[in-house]
Amino acid sequence: MRADRLVSLVLLLRQRGRLSAATLARELEVSTRTVLRDVEALSAAGVPVYAERGRHGGFGLLPGFRTELTGLTEDEALALLVAGSRRGAQAFGLGSALASAMLKVVDALPDSQRDAATGVAQRLLVDPDTDLLARRVAAAEEIPETILTEVRRAVLAGHKLRIRYAAVGGSPEWRTVDPVGLVTVREQGYLLATRSGADRTYRLSRILAAEELTEPAHRPDTVDLDRAWRERGTRFRAGGDLVTVLLRVAPRRRDDVVGTALAVHTEQSDPDGRLRLEVTFQDARHAQWALWQLAADAEALTPQWLRDSLHERAATIAAAYAP
Repeated sequence: MRADRLVSLVLLLRQRGRLSAATLARELEVSTRTVLRDVEALSAAGVPVYAERGRHGGFGLLPGFRTELTGLTEDEALALLVAGSRRGAQAFGLGSALASAMLKVVDALPDSQRDAATGVAQRLLVDPDTDLLARRVAAAEEIPETILTEVRRAVLAGHKLRIRYAAVGGSPEWRTVDPVGLVTVREQGYLLATRSGADRTYRLSRILAAEELTEPAHRPDTVDLDRAWRERGTRFRAGGDLVTVLLRVAPRRRDDVVGTALAVHTEQSDPDGRLRLEVTFQDARHAQWALWQLAADAEALTPQWLRDSLHERAATIAAAYAP
């Protein structure tokens, strides 16, 4: 435990410069006395730590000292940082270990890449309000890697982005946007951007082509992506894809339905003990997936196309296993 803390102390000094003992104690969640003992231990081990007294004093490292993580590419480091942004770390009791690991990853990057990497948590948001233990809705959307790369680079570099986008019910059109951040919700990706100063949200699977431009994007230097998604997400998802379903479900599976639905509108009990729910799903695929997982414990009453789809799927599987 102390060895990990010493490494974290060195990385904090490497990345943030001179820090006071009180600041180090707060960051490492230890006492000031423990920080002083750790600094002495580092000095004894040959780490070039120096102290400056006075009102603006503190501890620092001599220039040029750094740790290394051999063979880590920029994309690999970004992948680790994105994975580290998942909120499940606290649920598994790995919060402090994750923080230490992220410091090491950032410190391993070249100086030219470190600033971009430290902004990853601000520009990429993975499953807001979703626990790692929660059930996932569907397989990840298949989006060409070339498109994802262009979009991601524009977001992280702060450049304008030109996309060919196919909106629901419309023809594909080219448009130039100022990317703000990327969000994934139930393994579906969204680009948050502005266009001519107005907020825009684009589903990544509907982007048919993308090109990062060299012109700087007009966007705030800092952004609360979690809050931005909460404000935009509901508006965007209400734009035509939502599916409202009336269903009957066994009481013991109620939480499974409520846990995956975007909204529950009505709920009542039928004479046979089953619950009758009217719920809204994110889209047709979401509705089909959710009802299929419940098997005979649930029955979709409306819409008819959903009943037909589930019947056809069940008949196909039954035929495949017929004696």
